[in-house]
Order: sequence, then structure tokens, then C-alpha cells
Amino acid sequence: MNYNKLRNLIQYLLLTAIAILMLFPLLWLIGTAFKSPTENIFSFPPQLLPSEPTFSNFKTVWQAYPFSQYLLNSAIIAILSVSLNLLFCALAAYPLARLEFKGRKIIFTLVVTTIIIPFQIVMIPLYILAVNLGLRNTYLGLILPNIASAFGIFLLRQAFQGVPKELEEAARIDGCSELGIWWHIMIPAIRPALVTLAIFVFIGSWSDFLWPLIILDRPEYYTLPLGVANLAGAFSLDWRLVAAGSVISIAPILIVFIILQKYIIPTDVGSGVKG
Repeated sequence: MNYNKLRNLIQYLLLTAIAILMLFPLLWLIGTAFKSPTENIFSFPPQLLPSEPTFSNFKTVWQAYPFSQYLLNSAIIAILSVSLNLLFCALAAYPLARLEFKGRKIIFTLVVTTIIIPFQIVMIPLYILAVNLGLRNTYLGLILPNIASAFGIFLLRQAFQGVPKELEEAARIDGCSELGIWWHIMIPAIRPALVTLAIFVFIGSWSDFLWPLIILDRPEYYTLPLGVANLAGAFSLDWRLVAAGSVISIAPILIVFIILQKYIIPTDVGSGVKG
């Protein structure tokens, strides 16, 4: 065996070991959700596969708590957060990337600088603002912090800068307006970046626990993370039921990622430009 084959084998073994370590908690969670009350979930070594698989844990969780309402709330908030984030970040990133105006670099620097500010610092001002606007216990109050992000503006600005100038110039010659160039030329050209941002925003919005905990006190507006947290207390830490609720909570994230991952492919934006 030559050196290159040995090196590749070691790399594959190392990556496989890392993948197993990363997936073990998820596999244990899924296995626990399907275990019957007669099985010992704390046995050592841990048994990932249930000996008597059952859906009773999911049925109990779904009937005991309004998980359908939690699921609907999370879906509404996540979809609106993704849509608004893509819209506002794309509108903000385009002039910072393609238009020349005074103070552009300063504005972009200030926007990027806000990435280092932890959410806990702005949490109280955001809460006061939401309360003063009457947004407590509302969908809008949950969505407000996620309508735009400095990371999204930065990501889309970098994507806009990668679009060939010739495409923009050709659109201007054809009489396309600035908004038309943004919509018909730029947005299709940066589709992979938009999909990437959509996945990040969806995961962040779907799994957000702290802000809904602060802004909500009415159960009919609870999201899935809050529902799972209440589930843990309601069943006195019956880990089978908590695991079932957690699986229900993370399943949409996995489904969205599986569906959208094929779109995270660089678009050949320069295919229409002759060298």
C-alpha cells in the first residue's frame, strides 16, 4: 500500500469516527423515542435500537399536548422569518455590492460589526420595543428580531459581487430598471447563497428558545421548543416522551435541509458572458 492510499484510508477512518460521534446523540434520541416503557433506556452499553419499537410515545405526546398548534406556530414564524430575511437582506446587500455611493464602505463595516454583538445585549431593548408596540404574544413579536441579519447582508453582498458586470451592463442597455436588474438578473444569479441563507434562518428560527420564552406567556402561541420544554416538566422527565417530542421538533429541520441541499450548488452566472 503506497503512501497516498494509506493517507486516504486514515482520513476516511477519522472522518467516519467523527461522523459516528456526531450522530450518536441523534441516534440515541430517535431510539429512545421508539422504546417501550419496559425497556431500560439507561442501560450500559447503550442500546440504540429498541427491542420492542412502539409509536405509543408519539401518540401520548400528541394527545396530551397541542403539538399540532406548536407545529403550526413554528411553521408560520419560520416561513415568515425566512421570507422577510431573504427580502430585506437582498435589498440591503445589492446597493452595498453593486452601487457606488458615498459612505458605502462605512455602512457595510458598521453592519458587519454588529455580528459580534450577542443577542443577550439587545434582548432587553427589543423586549421593551415589542411591549411598547403591543407585540407581546403575537406572531409579529416573534418575527421582529429575525426580519434581517448582518450575516445575511454580508453573505448576499459577497454573492452579488461575484456576478459578472457584463450581465448588469447588458440589462441596462436593454432598458432594465435598477429594481428590474436586482430581480431578474441578480436574484437568479445568487440562488445558492439565498438557499444557504434560507437554511440558516429556518434552523435558527425553528430552534429559537430564548426569545419566544421572553415574549410569550400564552400557550396558544408557543413554538415547538417551548412545547418540548413544557413537556419535560409535565411528564416529570419521562425521557421517552421528551425524546418523542424532540423528534417531532427536529424532523421538519431535517426534511427542509434534505430538500434544499441539492440547490446549494454554485450557479454558472458567467455562462452568458463571452471571454
